[in-house]
Amino acid sequence: MTLNRYFDNLEPTAEDAEIWRFMPLKYFEDLMANEELHFCRADLFRQDETEGIPPENYVRRVMRLRRFDPTDELELINQMGTLAQDREAFYVSCWHLYRHETLEMWQGFAKDGVAIRSQYNLLKSIMESMLDMAHMGLMRYGDKRLYQTGKVNVLQFINTKRKKFESEQEARAILWCPDPFDGGNRHFDINNVPHPRTLPENERHHWVANFKRRRIDTKALITGVIVSPFAETEVYEKARQWVEVRKHSYSVERSALAIP
Repeated sequence: MTLNRYFDNLEPTAEDAEIWRFMPLKYFEDLMANEELHFCRADLFRQDETEGIPPENYVRRVMRLRRFDPTDELELINQMGTLAQDREAFYVSCWHLYRHETLEMWQGFAKDGVAIRSQYNLLKSIMESMLDMAHMGLMRYGDKRLYQTGKVNVLQFINTKRKKFESEQEARAILWCPDPFDGGNRHFDINNVPHPRTLPENERHHWVANFKRRRIDTKALITGVIVSPFAETEVYEKARQWVEVRKHSYSVERSALAIP
């Protein structure tokens, strides 16, 4: 299926740009054992509870909602709740657009784990083979670009994060898997009052998963494995064994930041 693009889609200048995916060892072992790529639902990212949701001031401006006007303030809450529910249809695999190694990335995402190396075009080719509606692109950081475009576009919001996350330099592979039976009103309470987030009592259908897993050819995706500078020797040995048993052609390397 052709990748879904949008008006503000951003990609690397070089199609073969190097990308890394940081992960704990257990996730790497799962990837190698099952040869499935893991996608997390956008509302479940623990690092940022505003994932996929624009700033309130932006929504207020685009929708022309007046501050302190009771009707407009209620509509703002309704719009924020709707967007919070819309993001639940997106499942994300996060990658790092590699420039150089940093301790910050290791500490934040794979302190005792590994990073798998790949290229943007290799991951893009895999995403193009998905049966789901899929998307690939680079993140934008800060809300400046949003105000320049002045649109309400969910894909743009899913690909925009706050400025403080800029060091992550994220490339995203995204599946869009909406629930066909969701009426879009799970942010309304029993008194028909909207809330800025979906309400726990308004449960999702049981088939709406927290994660998606998609079968892939790991040999077509992975070009190398780097072991965290904080990891014990056991992590290196386990990663090496998996690469060997799967007959991948590269060698497992230790991080260049590891103390000799």
